[in-house]
Amino acid sequence: MDELGETDLRAGLHLLQTVSAAAADWQSFARAGVAALPALVASEITTLSVCDLRSGHRSVIGSPDSRLSAQDRASFDRHFDAHPLVQFHAHQRGQGAHRISDSLPFARFRESALYSEYYRSIGIDHVVALPILVDDDTLVSFVLNRSRRDFSDRDCAALELVRAPLARMYRQARAMAQAQAALAGPGALSLTAREREVMHWLAAGKTDRDIAAVLGCSHRTVQKHLEHVYVKLGVETRTAAVMRALGTRLQ
Repeated sequence: MDELGETDLRAGLHLLQTVSAAAADWQSFARAGVAALPALVASEITTLSVCDLRSGHRSVIGSPDSRLSAQDRASFDRHFDAHPLVQFHAHQRGQGAHRISDSLPFARFRESALYSEYYRSIGIDHVVALPILVDDDTLVSFVLNRSRRDFSDRDCAALELVRAPLARMYRQARAMAQAQAALAGPGALSLTAREREVMHWLAAGKTDRDIAAVLGCSHRTVQKHLEHVYVKLGVETRTAAVMRALGTRLQ
């Protein structure tokens, strides 16, 4: 992190605090992230892009969202597999913040169909992606876009500073969403509303005392709720309860 100064570190910490405070679910996490990132690294269009690697389709939460029309999104999907950032992060399993210019010179990029049909249309010349989840099926990245001026090494270092915490927040937000869906299903009808709240925060990685503070009760009360949950779900541990709520078969 030699490129970063104290101001950059403070900006990164402020970003993480802002996103964490707003991340009630993965969509609010996404909106908070795309709104906060340009304060750390200047960006004209910032998105959370969820790429389905099987179908070659991308879904986007963006700021400003009005810059990307349905036609623009369709143009992107037509060149999905050829996109340098999809190639680097998804297929080559490259790590960390990565610019298109790290994969090919700008002059060559300008000659590509992807640039002509998509980036020229939205007025963008330079792109950097910050991956927060990559597996065989999905690539999830914050993507920053701007015209004329490429992203610097300092910009990439600043993004890399917040990558791991943002990745943890995203996984946590998705786990919370999955737990909420599972706890609203037929198999969870035996849990009371309070027990479901406790399970919601348990899936988010909160301790008993954390949950007690959120719910305004004692940590002993939280423990009693968990004891009832364990009996109803037929499990014996916190991890097993979360796995059962998420619909994962216990080994």
